[in-house]
Amino acid sequence: MQGLHLTADLQGCRCASVWLLDAAALGGACTDAVRAAGLQAVGQLFHEFPATARGPGGVTATVLLAESHLCVHTWPEQRAVTLDVYVCNFGADHSAKAHALMDALLALFQPTTADRHALQRGVVSEVAA
Repeated sequence: MQGLHLTADLQGCRCASVWLLDAAALGGACTDAVRAAGLQAVGQLFHEFPATARGPGGVTATVLLAESHLCVHTWPEQRAVTLDVYVCNFGADHSAKAHALMDALLALFQPTTADRHALQRGVVSEVAA
């Protein structure tokens, strides 16, 4: 169950609005980025939220990976995005692929700021007896 979990909170995204508003376009970009990173998509769900009095609706894009998942949430009224990339390292270390996927998404959204975190999951620590 060991793996790498990467997250990023993006602000001031300078990308074309289509990436923040259009589920089909964002979904296509996500699956292309997954493939380019060398990961395997096994399922997907892309959802567009309706506009409200607060502004245009955002998008949630989820790609289920053989290695785990990618999830993207957009807030177009704030030009903000949250990214979540998790890869299990069972049988092989997919960490470099996770970083490549995250880097591709950062390049797509072009944020002015990105608060990034990396968490090693499933690491067994030795407990003193």
